[in-house]
Amino acid sequence: MAKRKHENKDEDESPKKSKEDIVLPPVINSNEPVQRQKKWINKQRILVLSSRGIGYRSRHLMLDLRSLLPHSKPESKMDNKDKLFVINEMCEMKNCNKCIYFEGKKKMDLYMWLSNVPRGPSAKFLVENVHTMSELKMTGNCLKASRPLLSFSKEFEQEEHWQLLKELFTQIFSVPNHHPKSQPFFDHVFNFSIVDNRIWFRNYQILEEDASLAEIGPRFVLNPIRIFEGSFGGPTLYINPSYTSPNEHRRILRRSLAAKYLMKVESKKGHESRKPTNSSYDLDPTDDFFTVTPEDVG
Repeated sequence: MAKRKHENKDEDESPKKSKEDIVLPPVINSNEPVQRQKKWINKQRILVLSSRGIGYRSRHLMLDLRSLLPHSKPESKMDNKDKLFVINEMCEMKNCNKCIYFEGKKKMDLYMWLSNVPRGPSAKFLVENVHTMSELKMTGNCLKASRPLLSFSKEFEQEEHWQLLKELFTQIFSVPNHHPKSQPFFDHVFNFSIVDNRIWFRNYQILEEDASLAEIGPRFVLNPIRIFEGSFGGPTLYINPSYTSPNEHRRILRRSLAAKYLMKVESKKGHESRKPTNSSYDLDPTDDFFTVTPEDVG
């Protein structure tokens, strides 16, 4: 018995085989199958869904983001009557820890939610100036499911709410290393820049080694509204003081048009009130004294 225990002890002390990282050569033939890395540490999964009633352009934008993010998972449209907290349960069933939710209102306004499920934080944006990949038709092409490089402007380091949004964008839009559905290449760049208190998103393809870029789309502008501590709710961390809702913007436009019409009506009334009742000058009754008519001759 003692001998058997000694033999088992020697077997346990034998060195275990360690997994070696796969190092890709600098030049790879496109016909050869790409070796997959079995070690996948950053298991980020994103649930991308929308509400009912969004427009065709919003739907194409959602499909473009799904194609650009290989670690995303689709989901059917959500009813507008459901509460936003239901999305947390949907993410749990889909085994996702991040979420991008497109919310459409009045079939003309589009809102985007970015959330870290289930503890937060989450941010709500108004999406403006949407241009999809099929709409732009730019001369650029990148590999499907390739990993992007994230580029942020220096304004993201100036204030705390921009720093929080930068970390949220980094966790959502960065494709995890060694993801099974991703390609081990970097051939495009996601650019986030702040102009006029808004976040401008652009997608560029890396053409050559000298860092020449070509825009391939999509492009859109995010106007931040609020940042919440929890996922799709909770205490408010930040409110954009310069934000104007689309309804208020349309009301201001209608009021300006109405003011222009009222000014036109008032100017017309003033013109009628200043118009003289008689002719332009007074006539002298003696001017027709020597005028002779045929009746007077007969």
